[in-house]
Amino acid sequence: MSFVDTFLNWDVMMRVWPMLSRGIGNTVALALTTIICGSLGGIAVCLARLYAPKPVRFLAIAFIDVFRAIPILVLLVLVYYALPFAGIRFNSFTAAVVALGLVFAAFTAEVFRAGIQAIPVGQLEAARSLGMHFPATIWKIILPQALKIAIPPHTSNAVAIAKDTSLASVVAMPDLLKEATDAQALTANPSPLIAAAILYLIVLVPAVRLATFLERRVSKGERR
Repeated sequence: MSFVDTFLNWDVMMRVWPMLSRGIGNTVALALTTIICGSLGGIAVCLARLYAPKPVRFLAIAFIDVFRAIPILVLLVLVYYALPFAGIRFNSFTAAVVALGLVFAAFTAEVFRAGIQAIPVGQLEAARSLGMHFPATIWKIILPQALKIAIPPHTSNAVAIAKDTSLASVVAMPDLLKEATDAQALTANPSPLIAAAILYLIVLVPAVRLATFLERRVSKGERR
């Protein structure tokens, strides 16, 4: 067989397209759910680390350190295969969201911590002197400014976690990589994997360019 017939077999790709389309749909759903849940959780952990009582701060620091250090693959296996022994069972999608979301939340917390700490302390003190409640100060003054600083690295982390969704195949999550691997086994041809790689590029390259655009825009805003 020629190179094209082996790796770029159009007939094989079209035959397994329903599997690949289902896989890319699951991958996008997993990535979006993880990014949304991880972002909200990360901001909450960040605020706990900066402003909560000391015991809660220590817990937030421990959370960040542990989940930034643990490999995602190990965490996936623990959540999906080990937690059932403790009576906690998740389906493959939920297990993947929990594992990926915990890691993403840890990185998000650090990104937003850097953004918040870059804001002059005087703004927080000024809000207090005006009688603003602490939640209103965070929501209306601190977070909007921190968001501008945090968006570029946060977007880069989001792209990275979207790529890491391919690891969910180890817990039988029918994502794009799992469907492509199954399709390869069914057809005895690696073309489905090439098609999956192309689909990953179609989804992730615009996201990478968006991260670059946001970084440049923030840099221009800082120079003005």
